[in-house]
Amino acid sequence: MILNRRLMLGLAAGGAMARLAPAAAQELRPHEKELYEAAKREGQITWYTGQYQAEPSQAIGRGFTERFPGITVNVVRSTSQVAFQRLAQDMRAGVAQCDVFSSTDHSHAAYLKRQGRLMPYKPHNAEGLIRAAKEAGDPDGHFQVTYLGLFLMARRSTDVSEAEAPKSWKELTDPKWRGRIAVGHPGYSGAITSWCLAMREKYGWDYFKALEKNQPQIGRSSADPVTMLNAGERQIGAAIPSATTLLSISRGNPITLIYPTDGTLMVPAPSGALKDAPHPNAAKLFMEFMTSPTYYAVTRPFFSESLRPEVPPPPGSRPLDEVPLITADPKALERDGQEVKELWRDTFGV
Repeated sequence: MILNRRLMLGLAAGGAMARLAPAAAQELRPHEKELYEAAKREGQITWYTGQYQAEPSQAIGRGFTERFPGITVNVVRSTSQVAFQRLAQDMRAGVAQCDVFSSTDHSHAAYLKRQGRLMPYKPHNAEGLIRAAKEAGDPDGHFQVTYLGLFLMARRSTDVSEAEAPKSWKELTDPKWRGRIAVGHPGYSGAITSWCLAMREKYGWDYFKALEKNQPQIGRSSADPVTMLNAGERQIGAAIPSATTLLSISRGNPITLIYPTDGTLMVPAPSGALKDAPHPNAAKLFMEFMTSPTYYAVTRPFFSESLRPEVPPPPGSRPLDEVPLITADPKALERDGQEVKELWRDTFGV
């Protein structure tokens, strides 16, 4: 569905410019100091995450420890679906390992809340997030949007010219792209599940039947196609994350972003502390960190969208108020997510 103007204005507000002091030089707020004293006695936190790739995830862990010395972060990074499966296995076994869970699939957080698995904790720092992030979080405080992923297309610029490149999602079904497209898998990536639902709403499932005829190379993560483009295995990446692509471009890879004329997909991604977290105070403190300016200063070098007005948007990206945005209905994600995964497997055979 097309995003409404109120949400667009909230997103645009995140582009306000300001400078932040280094993390270690910033004063802890009173609520952070209190949690920090309790969290130091716990000494660590385990974070299951599918929101970022391995490199920025590890940088986040280091940034937290720099901000709060004495507390280490055990980063368990995978695709969102794999992270959720691992958490579900822990729960079935009656084992509490995960303190904070982050996914690109809104339905994961909704399910965990419904099952009584999330801690009802609303971070104080969340009050400073841009309006769109606050509105997309749980009103009861069980989870908070900590990442807004933008998913679009890209071309390998040494092989595909701007004039030749597809301009819309619909154009990916053109037979001239047979054997040239790379895409992730909804069975592993929550973002790809959202993309499938958004495309089905716009064009029906026949869109994917036509896409299958072009024999796309299918990875797991939404970021896998970036690797395929870098290697020259494919020339067009579909439903790939803006942040990962911009990072790759900054390192000299011949890739150019394509903002689809029929809408760039925006995925509000939730994080929540587990009710049975083995390190509950550290979990709360990590949620405070994830909604703070320091967090978005740490992730900005990896070209992630900033959800704090104090932190500028990533270089090389278009202002959000200039980009047509679409998103999947959160209710549809929870209701129809499994169905589109099964349809995908039936259609593509993987």
